[in-house]
Amino acid sequence: MPAFRCLPIPSETAARFRETDRDDRGQALRRLVADGGSGYPCRHCLDLGKPGQTMLLGSYNLPRPLGIYWTPSPIFVHADDCRAFTATNAIPPALSANGLVSIRAYDADDQCLYELGQVCTGSAMEAPLLRALSAPRTAFVNVHTARPGCLLAAVRLI
Repeated sequence: MPAFRCLPIPSETAARFRETDRDDRGQALRRLVADGGSGYPCRHCLDLGKPGQTMLLGSYNLPRPLGIYWTPSPIFVHADDCRAFTATNAIPPALSANGLVSIRAYDADDQCLYELGQVCTGSAMEAPLLRALSAPRTAFVNVHTARPGCLLAAVRLI
């Protein structure tokens, strides 16, 4: 099994969102209160918003892929400080609790490796994720929500 890490958004980005109340597109962040469902996954701690917690919703500029596959993504971040996810070889709650995820593998040139992509439930994503990470051409994987397409986390080999 390849060693991997699900990467949160940078702590500096989460802090900037909280301090400026602006997203990567310069737009005002929306404040929403989590209701206890799986619809408020924080991209910094990679955990779900708990009932009553205020979440910030804004646009995030993905660092990769570059080029034709690049896209901004809506993301949630806890309004209050939270600790960045740091575990290795672990799929965090923000991913595993999601009803449907899209695993997207890319090569070193940021070309999408279509044959390694898969849509599955978050609870069943370990095998397809490891398959994508194990492929010799894979440089990195991004995991998105499959329905709206929002980035959940980047995944890198370690």
